[in-house]
Amino acid sequence: MNHHPRDQEIKANFALIITSDTRTKDDDKTGKTALKLLEENGHEVKLYEIVPNDESRIRAIVDETLQNPSIQVVITSGGTGIGQKDKTVDTLTTLFEKELRGFGEHFRRLSYDEIGGPSVMSRATAGVSKGKLIFCLPGSSGAMKTALNQIILPGIGHMLWELNRT
Repeated sequence: MNHHPRDQEIKANFALIITSDTRTKDDDKTGKTALKLLEENGHEVKLYEIVPNDESRIRAIVDETLQNPSIQVVITSGGTGIGQKDKTVDTLTTLFEKELRGFGEHFRRLSYDEIGGPSVMSRATAGVSKGKLIFCLPGSSGAMKTALNQIILPGIGHMLWELNRT
């Protein structure tokens, strides 16, 4: 039986970066949700950090993460809305060599089914930088579950295969 690349089962190394001015690792429900889902699916989280909603701090941690050869995928959580403190998308899209517009479109469609009209305020996006996938997700644990369970985890093998093929 021939397997399509979309069926690749690759175990990846992730970085999880939460942007928040108030959360700690003790009370970060979204981060704990991501850690659990990623590890249950055989992936490893090599970095888990919480950084303030500050462009220079977000940029610094992501720049450092992109230099780490053991990390293949970066997930950020928070800073994707339209509020004044929402800085993640504006900061990270400047790093994208390629933007995966379909990710944000599909995520918002799934979110619409779950939460209705407020989903249009999400600027969730994804892209490629320095050979790594970056996913910018909203800060809620529900958004994290939706993105991981319905898009990222089922597709990560195919995405990494595409990204790394020559």
